[in-house]
Amino acid sequence: MPSKPRNYSQSPLKTLSAKSRNTLPNMNQPILKVENLRAGIEGKEILKGINLTVMPGEVHAIMGPNGSGKSTFSSVLAGDPRFTVLGGTATLAGTDLLDLPPETRSHAGLFLSFQYPVEIPGVTMVNFMRAAINAKRKYLDEEPLSAAEFLKLMRQKRAIVELDNKLASRSVNEGFSGGEKKRNEIFQMAMLEPKLSILDETDSGLDIDALRIVAGGVNKLRTDRNATIVITHYQRLLDYIKPDFVHILYKGRIVHSGGPELALELEEKGYDWIKEQVGE
Repeated sequence: MPSKPRNYSQSPLKTLSAKSRNTLPNMNQPILKVENLRAGIEGKEILKGINLTVMPGEVHAIMGPNGSGKSTFSSVLAGDPRFTVLGGTATLAGTDLLDLPPETRSHAGLFLSFQYPVEIPGVTMVNFMRAAINAKRKYLDEEPLSAAEFLKLMRQKRAIVELDNKLASRSVNEGFSGGEKKRNEIFQMAMLEPKLSILDETDSGLDIDALRIVAGGVNKLRTDRNATIVITHYQRLLDYIKPDFVHILYKGRIVHSGGPELALELEEKGYDWIKEQVGE
């Protein structure tokens, strides 16, 4: 895998038809291509020109101080309607993301793991995941999974994150501990097999054992046909999920990119040197 930061000034991708939905990512085509993405909320611009290219098989870490736009970036890619796109482009395996509703972005291969997963009382994990899987299969013009096929798949994927069968039978996240909720997020990721997974501060609130299990699940799901963006404040997660690239997001822009050593530098020095470097 590449060890040096990529030049992020490449020309933008042409938008491909959404009917390429069944095709696997082209190994020479970015899974995610973001060009000069600008977005805001309630008249306030938060993202001020994000440029990012993520190739198949890569893990990218995005770090930065509070309020820099990290969670806004993930929300905009996922289609959170609270945010308004003000300019730029974002494509997923060649398909234009920004004009698609959130559920279509998910079906097309985008997955977002939330920092604070919500509880859905009255909806069991089994029913929730079966509905999600079969909705995606319908989008892909595939037959729905039978009950037996679904339960077999669920058993296989549960083992990846050591998710207890009793949790899988309960309402979505209801009464789960913080670690159980995060395991459940990675279990959903395993079930849906996305092209691009965005993990928004998945390490938040986890003890070492839960962090190890969650990170281990992410690593097991990594292939040369998918990619991951890890958004985090802390180096400790990157001890378990090894990134190919680390980017520093500050005041709505990626102001510095490097290899895994950049996260260690941030752990040692903090962000003051970045603020001085960009003149603020």
